[in-house]
Amino acid sequence: MQLNTVSSGSGRPIVFIHGLGMTAHTWDACAALLSDRFTVMAVDLPGHGESPCPDDPDAFTRDAALADLDVVLDQFDEPAVLVGHSLGGYLALAHAATRPNVACGVIVLNTGPGFRDVVKREGWNERSRRNAHRFGVPERVANLNLQEDSVVMDRLAEMTVPTLVLAGGDDRPEYAGAGSYLERKMPDAKLIVLEGGGHSMHEDTHASDVAGIVAAFVAALPDGG
Repeated sequence: MQLNTVSSGSGRPIVFIHGLGMTAHTWDACAALLSDRFTVMAVDLPGHGESPCPDDPDAFTRDAALADLDVVLDQFDEPAVLVGHSLGGYLALAHAATRPNVACGVIVLNTGPGFRDVVKREGWNERSRRNAHRFGVPERVANLNLQEDSVVMDRLAEMTVPTLVLAGGDDRPEYAGAGSYLERKMPDAKLIVLEGGGHSMHEDTHASDVAGIVAAFVAALPDGG
C-alpha cells in the first residue's frame, strides 16, 4: 500500500510513525523544529489520515504495515531514523527486529516491546478489541494494535541498532518500566524519562524538548548510519 506522507527539510532522513487513531500531523510541531537540519517525513498509517483504508482486514496487520513502511524507506538514498509514538513505536521496534540494518537508529515514545507471555498478549489484544471504538477508526483498522507473536521481545538481544526510549514522567508508569527493560536487554538502548511529559508529549509544550532530544540523537549517529 502506498502510504500518505508529509515531508519537509533536507539532510539525514527521519521518518515519524504516529499512534493508533492519530495522523502524520501529530508530528507537526517536532517536524517544524527539525526540518532546518534533517529531512523529516511523517506517515499516515493504513486507514489513518489520507492513507488508503481498504475493506480487506488483512491490510491492517502488523506485517502489512511494516511492508508499507518498507516502501516509504526505499525512497531514501541513505538509512533513515525511525521515530514512533505508542503503536508507532512498537512498529518501529518490530521493523528493526525483522529488518536488521535497515534503519540507522530508532527512537520510541511511550511504547513497549510487546509480550512474550501468551496470556498477557491475549489480554492486550482483548483490551484492544474492546476499546477499538475509542480511537475513531474502523474496527478493522484498530487491528493494527493487535500482537500475534513476541518477535520484538525474542530478538531484543540481537537488535544492535542505536535506540533511544522516551517515557513521559506523567504517563502511565508501565511505559517507563518498558523503557527500562529495553535499556537492559538491548545492546545499544538508552532510556530518558521526560519529567512532566504525558502520553502525547510530542504534541504539547514538551514538543521542543522531544525535538531537541531527537536532534541530538540523530546528530550523534555515525555518518552514513
